[in-house]
Amino acid sequence: MPHTIAVAGKGGVGKTTTCGMLIDYLCKKKNGPVLVVDADANSNLNEVLGVEVETSLGQIREEMAQAELKGTIPSGIPKAAYAEMKFSQALIEDDDFDMLVMGRTQGKGCYCYVNGVLQSQVAKYVPNYSYVVMDNEAGLEHIARGTLPHVDTMLLISDCSRRGVQAVARVAEMVKEMNLNPGQMGLIINRAPGGKLDDGVKVEIEKHGLKLFGVLPQDEAVYRCDCDGEPSAKLPENDPMKVALKGIMQSIGL
Repeated sequence: MPHTIAVAGKGGVGKTTTCGMLIDYLCKKKNGPVLVVDADANSNLNEVLGVEVETSLGQIREEMAQAELKGTIPSGIPKAAYAEMKFSQALIEDDDFDMLVMGRTQGKGCYCYVNGVLQSQVAKYVPNYSYVVMDNEAGLEHIARGTLPHVDTMLLISDCSRRGVQAVARVAEMVKEMNLNPGQMGLIINRAPGGKLDDGVKVEIEKHGLKLFGVLPQDEAVYRCDCDGEPSAKLPENDPMKVALKGIMQSIGL
């Protein structure tokens, strides 16, 4: 089985940026192929990685629904086989990693069907990889649904505010309540000025019993990438955030 990594945290704290740099770190280790799963309906991990997404599982689901309504599904092929053929087109193959993007549906209603498709596609591909990295929405819906067969490393991402720490503490509680039992789970604080934590934030972390994996500095280059639409995961290796993240990953055995 591959080493599976789930990244969770509330919106706006740099979760996806951190996830993108983590993927870049794993690819550069060259310890085996990496499968990236963007499980956020409002997906933008591809922008951090600098990858073009031509289609997503959500888009394919909508195309199939329209084809069924119009009666344009090819005759002579079972519907299940046709669906599998179409959904297999969603796997994006890059030089260093492969990627599945959930995306969003256009119609009304919940995402249950697309969530189920994502789960089945991940289960199909997982045995072929050394690492699987999943960027989640703000909640834990995909983890709770078993989109990943198991979680070896759970990374809780927060900014350097007390409210951010409180938000990931609630996520940590959900992990325990669901008996998800990841191999290891810890907090990474992002956007800390000078890479240092305020005493009040330290107190908040201790109050909630969170294990601190490490701290990432506020990074001007990452900010510029976000403003200019450039992939921050491709910043040079001496970028301060990349250097700090590499140290954290090595300290937790990745």
